[in-house]
Amino acid sequence: MRAISIITTCLLLIFLSCEKPSQSHSDNVDSSNFAYDYLFVDGSIVDGLGNPAFSAEVAIKGDRIVKISKEKLDRSLAKEVVSIEGKVLSPGFIDNHAHIQTTIHEHPLAENFTRQGITTIIASLHSGDQPWPLDEYASSLVVAPNVGFFAGHTWTRKTVVGMENRSPTAQELDSMRYYVEETMRQGALGLSTGLLYVPANFAATEEVIELAKIASRYGGIYVTHMRNEASGLLNSVRETIRIAQEANIPSQINHHKAVGVTQWGWSEKSLALIDSANAAGLEIRHDLYPYTASSTHSGILFPQWAFGGGNKAFARVVANPELKPKLEEEMKRIFQTERTGNDLRRVQFRILQSDPSYNGKTLGDMAADRGMPNNLETGIKLATELQLKGGFSAIYHAMEEADVINIMQHPLAMIETDGDPVSYGVGYPHPRSYGAFPRVLARYVRELKALTLEQAIKKMTSMPADQYNQKQRGRIQEGAFADITIFDPETVSDQATYTDPHRYPIGIDHVMVNGKFIIKKGALTGERPGVWIKGPARPDAVQ
Repeated sequence: MRAISIITTCLLLIFLSCEKPSQSHSDNVDSSNFAYDYLFVDGSIVDGLGNPAFSAEVAIKGDRIVKISKEKLDRSLAKEVVSIEGKVLSPGFIDNHAHIQTTIHEHPLAENFTRQGITTIIASLHSGDQPWPLDEYASSLVVAPNVGFFAGHTWTRKTVVGMENRSPTAQELDSMRYYVEETMRQGALGLSTGLLYVPANFAATEEVIELAKIASRYGGIYVTHMRNEASGLLNSVRETIRIAQEANIPSQINHHKAVGVTQWGWSEKSLALIDSANAAGLEIRHDLYPYTASSTHSGILFPQWAFGGGNKAFARVVANPELKPKLEEEMKRIFQTERTGNDLRRVQFRILQSDPSYNGKTLGDMAADRGMPNNLETGIKLATELQLKGGFSAIYHAMEEADVINIMQHPLAMIETDGDPVSYGVGYPHPRSYGAFPRVLARYVRELKALTLEQAIKKMTSMPADQYNQKQRGRIQEGAFADITIFDPETVSDQATYTDPHRYPIGIDHVMVNGKFIIKKGALTGERPGVWIKGPARPDAVQ
């Protein structure tokens, strides 16, 4: 028996001596003893610049990519070797527009964004408030993704003029200039407007131009939710171009779309306007989310003049026998040409605080429950009743996929979520908050082949990085920041739907921000290495 024991022990020692060396070292080992913190091997590289995919090994040290080699690198130089066989290593995705500007500190891991492969989020404010002072808020953040901020026209107007439907006085306009200038000095990327919504909707184009001139002087860009994305789409694009020209400022249209059945196909015309402006020497860029439904509050179903003075003023309009017929006549046009047509099922409640049992259901469902017909008159009546009770947020199914594809394929188009920071299972968000970027890769690259993988990644990475003066992000290059997303091109897919929105995407294995894993093997790490992406977006243009 003793002889057998000795033989067994010897065989075990021989086996252990022949075992494959470990591909990672203890986390307690000092990383300064290694040339690389991480070495990614066996994967395919899509560099974000539009070049064809290639096989290479990528080494990370600190917050940078330090080596890209098509030859095999020495494994012993790396603290950890990560095999990504069959996967794509790309730059981390950059979200051109999400609603995080005053709440990102409440969602520091930003999980519904980072699980999409997003490593940088840009908070172009539109109708939202901005942090003030910006530098105090932005400097205080300890979050997973990188974040960038804008000076907000809506917040500035509310601060100075309030909710009144009028032009600012000369003194008030000077005060508005002051807030934009101070925010630019504090690190804003530019000026953002939400001209569809009150009180920004009350501003004349000239007011926006004056504020955009301030942003331009400090090297900013102008980003806009245009005044009208439906029947007024073309005039709104023209307004954006005029602002860019007269304020001498690069401009970007957020979530470019053609809303309303009567506008389907208009993307051909709006893109032609963008092409003409760029051919004339202006810099006009745009982005989109890959869905045929938008999401916003119920106020867009009404003419904006009805909210001049706030919600109490709206109640007075409804109660006024002279104004109510005018209100309803304009609502007919909005319903028919800009949102639902005559089908109330196109309005899906996200949050109806006056009756949460309808969250996820439609205005058509409510009409049916009340025994009312699914028509325009019912829609006007119900929308007005609900607005008087505090309104609602909704998903509006009012776009055509052919326009989405047409805009997406345009060479100057980038990608965004237009998403909200959400807690899993809470509320009823638009699925874009969970799936916009994976949806591009699944539906528009793999399924429809509307884009190549290299084209899609470029629109998600180097193009927005360059737009915000981040030349060392959005690309897999030696010396660039190690913002990296690793995904399976055969399985990556969005899972969130309009009726089941709280579902994370699949096929994204690793996400790294500034050289640290925020998602590793599909699990959150809890790391918060994100930095503030400070402006200006065009430092060479500072006057």
